[in-house]
Order: sequence, then C-alpha cells, then structure tokens
Amino acid sequence: MPTTHAEETIHPSPTTGISRSIGAMIARSAEQYADAPAILVRTKGSFTPTSYRELYRRAVETAAGLLKIGIRRGDRVAILSENRPEWLWVDLACQLLGATDVPIYPNLPSGQVEYILSDSGCSAAVVSDRAQYSKVENAWPRLPDLRVVVTLETDPQSGKVPGLRHDVRDLATLVELGKSNAITEQDVIAEGANVGPDDLCSVVYTSGTTGNPKGAMLSHGNFLSNILAIQEILRIGPTDVFLSFLPLNHVFERMAGYYFPLSRGSAIAYAESPLRVKQNLPEVQPTVLIGVPRLYDGLAEGLQTAIAKAPENQQKLLGWAMAVGRKRGKAILRGKSPCLLTRLQWRVADRLALEKVRTKMGCARLRYFVSGSAPLSRSTAEYLLSVGLEILEGYGLTETSPVLTVNHPGNPRPGSVGCAIPGIKLKIADDGEILGRGPNIMKGYLNKPVETAEAIDADGWFHTGDIGRLDDGHLYITDRKKDLIVLGTGKKVAPQPIEAKLKASPYIKEAVVLGDRMSYCIALVVPVLDRLREYGADHHWSFATDTDLCSLPEARKLIRSEIDRLSPDLAEFERIRNIALLEREFSIESGELTPTLKVKRKVVMENYAGIIEGLVK
Repeated sequence: MPTTHAEETIHPSPTTGISRSIGAMIARSAEQYADAPAILVRTKGSFTPTSYRELYRRAVETAAGLLKIGIRRGDRVAILSENRPEWLWVDLACQLLGATDVPIYPNLPSGQVEYILSDSGCSAAVVSDRAQYSKVENAWPRLPDLRVVVTLETDPQSGKVPGLRHDVRDLATLVELGKSNAITEQDVIAEGANVGPDDLCSVVYTSGTTGNPKGAMLSHGNFLSNILAIQEILRIGPTDVFLSFLPLNHVFERMAGYYFPLSRGSAIAYAESPLRVKQNLPEVQPTVLIGVPRLYDGLAEGLQTAIAKAPENQQKLLGWAMAVGRKRGKAILRGKSPCLLTRLQWRVADRLALEKVRTKMGCARLRYFVSGSAPLSRSTAEYLLSVGLEILEGYGLTETSPVLTVNHPGNPRPGSVGCAIPGIKLKIADDGEILGRGPNIMKGYLNKPVETAEAIDADGWFHTGDIGRLDDGHLYITDRKKDLIVLGTGKKVAPQPIEAKLKASPYIKEAVVLGDRMSYCIALVVPVLDRLREYGADHHWSFATDTDLCSLPEARKLIRSEIDRLSPDLAEFERIRNIALLEREFSIESGELTPTLKVKRKVVMENYAGIIEGLVK
C-alpha cells in the first residue's frame, strides 16, 4: 500500500571518509592515481588524456596565481564559462585555497550576470572569452567588491580596462605571475590547510522559474556527503570512463559527473558539445553516462528510426529481439527475475542483434545510465531497457547538493525517482510536499534569511516545493507545489503529469499545458518535426515550410488524436480542449527555459500571448 506522511530513514552517512574538503580530496586522488587519465578532451580528431598528476599541477599553478593577486580563503570567485579544462583548474584552485566559487551559466544575459556578481560579492571573475568579459565589463562600475577579471583565452584584449584602475589578466599571465613570485604548492596548501566540512565550497544560484535566482550556499561537507552516499550505490573505480556533456555550472554535473569520478580515480571524457553526444558515444565507449531526459529521449528516438530503416532482411530478427527485450523488461520492472525461457531467448537475442545495436550506439560498455534534473518519460525508460540499457532515475535539487534519491542498479522503477540515498530522511508533509533532511542540505540562501527560513524549517527539514508520495520506500513525484493550474471554475490541475503523458507520443517533442484562470486547459505543442514531415508526405499534405506544416488542420488533427489516445484517464476538467502547434522549440535564449531546461510558464504565456488568446475564445 502507498505510504503517506511517512519517513524513509536510512543510516546516517558521514561527511568525512574521503577527505575534509574537496581540495584535500583532489590532492589525495592526484597522489593515489597520479598517472591515470583524469580528463579526456577531444583535440585534433581524438580524445587526449590529462593525468591526475597534471590536473593537480594545473590547479596548483592557478591557485598560486590567484593567491598572488590577493584571493584568499573565504573570498568568492565567479566562473563564467562554457565547459573546458580550464573550468576545472579554476574550480580546483579555489578548493585548494579555500576560496568559494560562484559558477554562472554562460548563456545568462548580462543583467542576470550582474545580479549574481553583486549578490555574491565576488572579488574576482573568471570569464571564458571576450563575449563573456563584456557582460562583466559593462557592470564593473556597479560592483564595488570586484577587484580583478581573468580571461581563460589568451589575451583577448590585454591591458587596462577603460575608465578603471584594474587589470584584466589572461590565465596564462596569471599562472606566470604565481611562478615569477615563487609561490609554491606549500603556500597554496597552507592557505587552505584548515578548510573543513563546514566551510563554504560554492554558491550555486538556482535558475528559478520566477524572480531573481537565489544563491544556495553549499559546503564541502554537503558535497562530500553526497559523494560518499552515491559511492554506496554506484560502484565505480579507475577502470570507469564517464562521458560528460552537462554544464559544469549545473550542480548535478558538478557532483555526480565531476567530483564523484575524481574521488574514485575514474576518467571523464568531455563531449564536444551537447549536440555531439551521439557522435562522441562510439568514440569514447563510456561505462557511465549521467544525463537528462532530453538525451535519453533522443537516443530512443534515434534507435527507433534506425531500426525502422534497417534492411528488410534484418527487420524480422530485430523485431523478434525487441519483443524478447520487452518481455524481459516487463519482468524486471515488476521486480521479478525473467523466466528461464525468456533468459535463454534474451541471451540469443542479445548476442545476435541487441549487443550490436548497443555497440553501434556507443553503449556497449555502459554500466550505469543515470538520469536527473527533470522527469523521465516511462516509455523512454522501458524502450531503452528492452535493448539492455537500464536507466537509473534520480531526484534532487541545487539546495541538496544535489541528490536525494536514486533507483538502484537491478531494481529500476520507471515513474519512480528511487529510494533515499544513505544518510537522507524523506517524509511527505500534510499538503503532499516532499521534505528532506540530511548532511547534504545547503547552509541556506546567501543574503536571504527569510527565504532560508521558508525553505528549511526549525527541525532541519528542507521543503522541496515538489508534491509526491512514498510507496515501499520509493519516491514518486506528482507535481510542483507552485505549478498547479487553478481554472476559472476553481478546479486545480497538475500540469506536469499530463505533459509527461503527452510526450509519450512519437509525434510530440514538447508540450506545455496552460489554463490558469481559464475555463479549460489548452496546450502548446512542439511536434517531432521530422516525423510529422514524413507522415505529412506519406499522406500527401500540402506544405512548403514547417510553419505551413504546423498550421495545417490535418497536422492538428493528428496531434489531437495522439492527445486523446494518451489521456483517456484524465478527469473531464483536466482534458486538453484546444491546441496549437509550434514550429520552434522552447529555448533558454528566448527566456522560455531555465538553464536547467525547466519551462518558465509565465514567459511562455507572454511569448505566445496572441496564440493563447486565439485558443481560449
């Protein structure tokens, strides 16, 4: 029976055991795994390794330069950059010194960058290139705490900044400055020697779907407790290779895809870009992939297309193999071992067909497929499991460093985000909100005591803002507390479960359900354009552009039929009355998505006000 108002308690996990701090952890790894590859970056057509010893040396040199320009323990250093090796050098340099870094998404507009720099009181800002520097340059006169800017690229515009007395240095010059002043590794270690679990490691700003972002203060102990807890679930070591593509600014990638593997001697291969992950997978052949639902949806779609287009003589074998995979998957999802016949058939199907499919995808060596940051489609999870790829869905927030729950290997439950990790307690409040308590809960929001008190109650319970339920220890998220739609009739609608249902359609890529203060629900739908074009061509629709295609009554009729097919169990007031098809995906640049790819409903409603008005007449 489902449990409510209950706690899921697991023994506390210590915050030490790796090291007292992230800086001490990387120093230990550099000694223990000195010559092993720490990171791999694609240059000149292949992935080039950098050893743990070399990564540590780079971090120490960067720390020496920061020390020379006056950065000390407790100072705050912003990192405004895309993923690149230097991001790690700067972050690890801060951790060695005991400085607090403030990662900023590089796609944020200058106004938000200025807000974060001002709110955090950064003494220094490290930027990737001239474009990012310009965001800081314009705001600098209004940032009294900001003393220096360092660019990662060599000398984009050297010399004095007009109108200011401060120098802008490039990273190479900064490193040379430390060397020329004979600042040694011992000096760096001495500065951060007394940094411990309670010291501030990073201020990570939540992307927030409304209002200004809030700076979550995360300690070394917060991150270390999460690393230790995950190690008890995902057993990794020096033979493992991670493929990384999420932004390092993202706390999920920061802990699970960066600190976690470096604590265990694993290698991290950095994808060229999120758009190149499918191409980089076969090159890297990783053993661990930590991603978000959009990646897995794309892999499932690509796999379905590839199988559909396979030569006719292979179709029968692939169809049989997938049928066996589905049968095996259903047993696993019920928590049971497949029967003997299914196990035997699976061995044959895997050897003759599915292993080749995984190899072609670059997933032949994958041990752990982890998904977080947003709800994963059940259909995607089940489809990938049918080809032998088990996705472990987890849940957490920036404020929880970030993992609260994860499904365990061999026991996936699509629809659930797993059980509480070691050291974490969960309970469901009277209003259905998920509460969490443990060593990974942030110290609070920087400069925001009222918001901190609202988020963390007197008993130490963090209020997630998500609505959910516990069933046999497994957590199920049903909605965002503040995301409920209140119709003009007074009826309340939870949009996220409905949107998840709609995205199970092979023709629907994105869907946003709206209806606040309206008489009924409507939906803005981004179709899977490739499939819609193909369907339209097969049925002799007349269109020249995607705009034409999305405006066709026939296209709307097809999507309408998919929505009706996928939502027969909805209450009458939850049903989608009218729809509009959009030829453009929601984007961060347009303000419709947060940097962590969550939909900003308010912005969507503003951007598509005219279309929405036409749907509610």
